[in-house]
Amino acid sequence: MSDRSIRRPAARIAALFAALWLAACGQVSVPAIGLGAGGGPRIDPGAPVQVALLVPGGSAIGGDAIIARDLENAARMAIADLQGVEIDLRVYNTEASPAVAASAAQQAVADGAKIILGPLRADAAAAASSAVRDQNVNVLAFTNTTSVAGGNLFILGPTFANTARRLVSYGAGAGLDRYLVVYGDDAQGATGRDAIASAVRQYGGTLMGMESYPMTSQAAIIEAAPRIAAAADQTGANAVFLTGGVNADLPIIATALPEAGLSTSQATFVGLTRWDALPQALTLPGLQGGYFARPDTGAITRFETRYAETYGEAPHVLAGLAYDGIAAIGALVSLNDPNALTGSSLTQASGFTGTSGIFRLRPDGTNERGLAVARISNNQVVVVDPAPVTFGAAGF
Repeated sequence: MSDRSIRRPAARIAALFAALWLAACGQVSVPAIGLGAGGGPRIDPGAPVQVALLVPGGSAIGGDAIIARDLENAARMAIADLQGVEIDLRVYNTEASPAVAASAAQQAVADGAKIILGPLRADAAAAASSAVRDQNVNVLAFTNTTSVAGGNLFILGPTFANTARRLVSYGAGAGLDRYLVVYGDDAQGATGRDAIASAVRQYGGTLMGMESYPMTSQAAIIEAAPRIAAAADQTGANAVFLTGGVNADLPIIATALPEAGLSTSQATFVGLTRWDALPQALTLPGLQGGYFARPDTGAITRFETRYAETYGEAPHVLAGLAYDGIAAIGALVSLNDPNALTGSSLTQASGFTGTSGIFRLRPDGTNERGLAVARISNNQVVVVDPAPVTFGAAGF
């Protein structure tokens, strides 16, 4: 999860689909030659594999203690679920400091860690991976900030880029091919804007324009709506891709645009965040007929139920990412390959299967996750294209 998502949870709905519970694939293919990204230490598959878990313990930021606890709980639950693989998990606190994260990573490797799971935030992840790069150790961090990914740093958090690719790929077959990007004028909006633009170019759509609105107040967003509606009309866009979150700017812009004259019959709204995260959003007139992407919600519920049964309370929304990492590591170690934790093995093409469906790490350090495409119809969520079960379909 990105730093700003943790600091401003009300405005960061994308974080709600971060809880993913991975189970090992039934079949894990041998990675193709040249697919690998980075190196990695050799392991003894017959001995316990030492894994370091870096959590924000000791942080002064509110909520970090709970996140640290739940990440560790989920990791230990994943270890208990592994069959035929022994993981020696050692936990290191990073506070909320990149410097402490770097020191913890170095200590973990000195203690014998073969791979590092965590830390939480992008700046800490970058510092930790840099600190152990020369030791040839890979880092699977919990952030979703793609700008820090690469080399020995892989990110586990779900990304805007992945969501945008899924929706634009689906839109190509649904007659949506002329996109106007409408984004909030802040860091999240800019990240979403760039992800959408890249996806449109990749899948053969046409980018008709980009229009921003201030995030300073509700009135400022409403004031920008006539300009944005006019741009949609003038460019001939048949899809308006929104970056806003349901607990922040989305309800305002999705209401203001139709009121400014932009008919949903003229241009379909497409959303980069989870519109179903707030039930009231499903009743917004501007979102009727619109599309968004989401993971397998039933599977996430199963993870949350198991966690609650094990620990007596619901997990933090990020806890599943620690389960992800352990399950993926366990799946690879079970192959009895001394190179199981190298970059080329981590990025094997068949990926893993988990609560949100299929999942794989990319050679550039980012990830791909299988998502379903949903549409709002009569104030209800209707899945119009289920999450793919292999990486040979649905935009992959």
